[in-house]
Amino acid sequence: MGKDYYKVLGVAKGASDDEIKKGYRKMALKYHPDKNKSPGAEEKFKEIAEAYDVLSDKKKKEIYDKYGEEGLRNGGPSGGGGPAGPGTYSYSFQGNPRETFRMFFGTDNPFDNFFHPGAGFGPGMGGSRQYQFGHPGQEDMDIDEDPFGFGGHGMHGHHMGPNVRGRKRQDPAVVKDLHVTLEDIHRGTTKKLKITRRVLNPDGKTTRIEDKILTIDVKPGWKAGTKITFPKEGDQSPNSVPADVVFVIKDKPHPQFARDGSDITYKAKIPLRDSLCGTTVQVPTIDGRKIPLRLTDVVKPNSVKRIQGEGLPLPKQPNKRGDLIVQFDVTFPNHISSTAKEILSDCLPR
Repeated sequence: MGKDYYKVLGVAKGASDDEIKKGYRKMALKYHPDKNKSPGAEEKFKEIAEAYDVLSDKKKKEIYDKYGEEGLRNGGPSGGGGPAGPGTYSYSFQGNPRETFRMFFGTDNPFDNFFHPGAGFGPGMGGSRQYQFGHPGQEDMDIDEDPFGFGGHGMHGHHMGPNVRGRKRQDPAVVKDLHVTLEDIHRGTTKKLKITRRVLNPDGKTTRIEDKILTIDVKPGWKAGTKITFPKEGDQSPNSVPADVVFVIKDKPHPQFARDGSDITYKAKIPLRDSLCGTTVQVPTIDGRKIPLRLTDVVKPNSVKRIQGEGLPLPKQPNKRGDLIVQFDVTFPNHISSTAKEILSDCLPR
């Protein structure tokens, strides 16, 4: 059975020219040997170039769709020739996959142009651009994940013309913290933020100031440090590619809880008497309920008890939750009477 070129590019059989280009763009970036050092990446990169060479050519694609890879290589069914007649067409890939890549992207190394060290996600990377961020609101947004950290959607759009590819440098990313409450992380929420940026006028030379609303769909269980990238939403200018605008999830301090991954911790203060004699502690939860926790054994200072399933949703399994960890802070009296000391001396084990 011959190669499935459509599967190689990750597209459906009969895909349009635009879908084939998208498929090549995605797969070539994923398996480019300069970025993907896994075994077999070089061979996969060549196979992707071959698939694109066939499916982007109308004549080759027509033969392949009718007779498959074997027919394409042998000139039709059972070597009987292609549409132009027996033996008149026989295909074998003679191209250079790196040359195919260069011709498609307009450069040997788009990684250097779009993902140079200055465009990283570190703090303080905002450059001289000034951005204003507004207040939260309600709406939805899809977030594209990139396994190689190329900046989300940055290499997937058709809006990058030939003058951009290979000739313009992208401005450093603008990074902004997005503070969310633990309640937001527990149930999920959407936030709307306003940025003010420079936008090119139709003449392509002058700019104007324009406001834009960016919406972020905060998923249940997102960890602190999660990055949400809005590609090329920075200031526009004639000589550079606009910066990506990146929001980084940060936890707001909570009056009762602290986060530890998907677990949350609660510090319960109990008097020495209760730590020795037992009591019931009403433990609050992130959704406003209270869970009675019966203590019958001696509770030592800084000891913990775990209530399963009362923490935050797991990022990849939001139907499951972490635990609520109760830490005990045993408070000791500043003074006790002589009579109390005598009683305790008689009662407490040595």
